[in-house]
Amino acid sequence: MSIAEVFHWIQETGWATNIRESGLTYPVIMSLHLSSIAFFGGMILMTNLRLLNLAMTGTPVNDLIRQLRPWKWAGFVIMVTCGILLASSKADTYYPNPYFRIKMALLFLIGVHGLFFRRSVYGEGARSATGSGTPRNATIAACLSIALWVGMISMGRWIAYYEAPKDATAAQLTVR
Repeated sequence: MSIAEVFHWIQETGWATNIRESGLTYPVIMSLHLSSIAFFGGMILMTNLRLLNLAMTGTPVNDLIRQLRPWKWAGFVIMVTCGILLASSKADTYYPNPYFRIKMALLFLIGVHGLFFRRSVYGEGARSATGSGTPRNATIAACLSIALWVGMISMGRWIAYYEAPKDATAAQLTVR
């Protein structure tokens, strides 16, 4: 079974069809997805700006990370759940979309970034930056995080603007 066939099978499930064909469900899920991106992404941005000593400099980095962690997890779970529901409801359309693929690759890289810098920057034992200078790895982590998030959000927005090549047949883009 090819990846295109798996995407088609997912799209044809009852729940994905119900989401796609509902006049209300899809827009509500999309709104929740975008709101959770803003919520989650805003907390990520504040953390990154703190790591760069550009905001909340009176708050120790470790305290900020610890305080935001449960809220970030909540935003992440809602964001991913809604994203899966949205993608599954239009899987045949998303599969050939290069912006969707890039978005997924960037989301994966955001996860790798978090794991890579978990101990040295985001962990409880990480040195706190209190204005006396930000450790180099924290600066790198923050800048990389901002770049990855801007890319992922941009690709998510660009998904709607992709048009399949006119000369491509439906059989090349979807599985019947």
